Amino acid sequence: MTRIPQLVAAALVAGLPSLATADEPTGCAAFKWSLDRERAALAETSKPAIANGGALAYEVAATLKLAPLGEAGLQHAPERASKLAQSFAGHFKLPIPSRPGVYKVTIASTGWIDVLDNGAFLHPKGHSGAVGCEGARKSVKFELPARPVEIQVSGVRDDTLSLIVSPE
Repeated sequence: MTRIPQLVAAALVAGLPSLATADEPTGCAAFKWSLDRERAALAETSKPAIANGGALAYEVAATLKLAPLGEAGLQHAPERASKLAQSFAGHFKLPIPSRPGVYKVTIASTGWIDVLDNGAFLHPKGHSGAVGCEGARKSVKFELPARPVEIQVSGVRDDTLSLIVSPE
């Protein structure tokens, strides 16, 4: 009789990893806005590689080269601390947009995105994420001013991350 509670407890513990992602939307259709163009660009294998501290271009997917968080040289600590014991980060310059307005910063894998304007964090206008979608994991919208800004990424598991910045 005491064996049944042990089996039930073991079954519950075994199910915990699946419960951790139960709150996250699954599949490409789960994003709040269309990311078809961004997903296709991020899935390309011939993306330019951009070193930590380098410059990004609008509507061009790139593979960002990251450094361990403590060595990344971020202007400010990320607004959200990494959930990983060891993670990678980087900072990248984004030039003046052709027109100020709302832009999507989309990444292909898990990470945190901050955008800084003259050293101050810009607050997101919206965010969307999904698991199980080839090419995209998270997209965050920011209102970009008519001047250069800096993008910081952190909480990344690997030393590279695919990213694209595109107009809304």
